[in-house]
Amino acid sequence: MIKRKVASASIDNNKKQKITASVQSSLSSFIKAQPRKQTFNSETLLDKIGDENKELLSLEINTMDSEWLKVLSDVIQKPFFIELKKYLQREKDNNKKIFPPESEIYSWSRFTPPSSVKVVIIGQDPYHDNGQAHGLCFSVPHGVPPPPSLINIYKALKKDIPSFQIPKHGNLVNWTKAGVLLLNTSLTVRAHEAASHSGKGWEKFTDAVIQYLNDKKSGLVFMLWGNHAIKKGKNINKTKHLVLQTVHPSPLSASRGFFDCCHWSKANAYLKSHGRQEIEWDCLVETD
Repeated sequence: MIKRKVASASIDNNKKQKITASVQSSLSSFIKAQPRKQTFNSETLLDKIGDENKELLSLEINTMDSEWLKVLSDVIQKPFFIELKKYLQREKDNNKKIFPPESEIYSWSRFTPPSSVKVVIIGQDPYHDNGQAHGLCFSVPHGVPPPPSLINIYKALKKDIPSFQIPKHGNLVNWTKAGVLLLNTSLTVRAHEAASHSGKGWEKFTDAVIQYLNDKKSGLVFMLWGNHAIKKGKNINKTKHLVLQTVHPSPLSASRGFFDCCHWSKANAYLKSHGRQEIEWDCLVETD
């Protein structure tokens, strides 16, 4: 009987080791080319996660910035997030096309880790047409024409800071590298179906991102454009951070105050007053 128990335990350990090795090996294909600062040991997190969830959380463990992974490691193990991942897996199993590509869902985290955040811009859904979404709110990859809301952002910025040169593209990656976190409320969407992944759990996850920045940081600038973003940021501590609010840059609402909001110069004035380097909003022209 004792031998059987020992043998069974050995088989279980071998099975666990094989599962862990398989997960770690198969996930390398998700990792983006951008370097990821290793400040958190993902193997420790793998040891904490049950075998049944290792594969389910593999994308987070292997493609999220290590600083953010440390911050959100408890959040991604909560029941609501596990259910969200199961829902997304069912979407894949049913051949639903999801944007952005898996490897880019957490690109916002890799470009702007917590230690570098100065400004937070909150969007709603990823773009839901082919080739537009790449994990950063309002931004599109090179080769994709800037959408109407982004065109209005450029126009308002030019009016606020006349030296700003409007780029020919819509890729905002250089802003993120300068400390601008471009975070959507929902991180995925079904192709050609706006808000199709709303209410599935992403909102709780991104609430946790905002709560961390609100609680653990000070002197940040939050740009809240439109009712959705304003509601999302309603609990931000205005004594610790600068909260800038206006209408959404969509053509449906931009004329009601967006073009005169001057958020970019106000953000820089605030950062400077708190001893932080200002955002070089004109850095986009380098990537034309």
